[in-house]
Amino acid sequence: MGKTTIFGYKSNSASFAVNAATILIPRHALILKSSTDASSHLRIESTVEESGNWMDAVRQKTVLCVDDEAIGLRVRKIMLENHGLRVLTASDGQQGIALFEQNSVDLVVLDFYMPGLNGGQVAAELRRRRPKVPIIFLSAYFSLPSDALEIADAFITKGEPPEVLIEKIEQLM
Repeated sequence: MGKTTIFGYKSNSASFAVNAATILIPRHALILKSSTDASSHLRIESTVEESGNWMDAVRQKTVLCVDDEAIGLRVRKIMLENHGLRVLTASDGQQGIALFEQNSVDLVVLDFYMPGLNGGQVAAELRRRRPKVPIIFLSAYFSLPSDALEIADAFITKGEPPEVLIEKIEQLM
C-alpha cells in the first residue's frame, strides 16, 4: 500500500490544456492536477492500494477464459476486450493451465463441464499454483458440485446478462 506522485512538465500549447482530470482504473484513481506555483508542472497522484507499485496500477489487467464452446469463448473475448481487458482464451483445461502458467493472469473465467479436465479439476490446479487469483465459474448448468463451488470466488450461469459477468470481474479484480 502506498501513494505515488509523478511530476511532469506542463506544455503551454493549446493542445495540452488539462487543468484537472481523474482517470479511473479498477481499485485505483489517477488524479491529474495543475500545480498552482510558477513552475507550470503537472502533478499526477496515484493511490496504489494493493500492489504498492504504480506500474501495477496502470498495467492492463489480464483475464483467462477457458471454455470448450468456441462461439461463446469468442463473444466473451470481444466483450471483455471492449471493457479494456487483455483476454487470453483456451478451449480446454490443459491449454488453460498452460496459459495460466505462461502469463500473468489477474482473473480466470472458467467453464465447468468440459471434455478432459473439468472446471473443478482445472480450478484446483490453478489454486495450487497461484492461490490468490480469482476464479469465476461460468456454466450453462444451474448447479455445480459443492466441492467445486468452494474453490471458486463466484459462480455465474451463462444465461445471465453480460453485465453480470463484467460487474463480478470488476468486483474481484
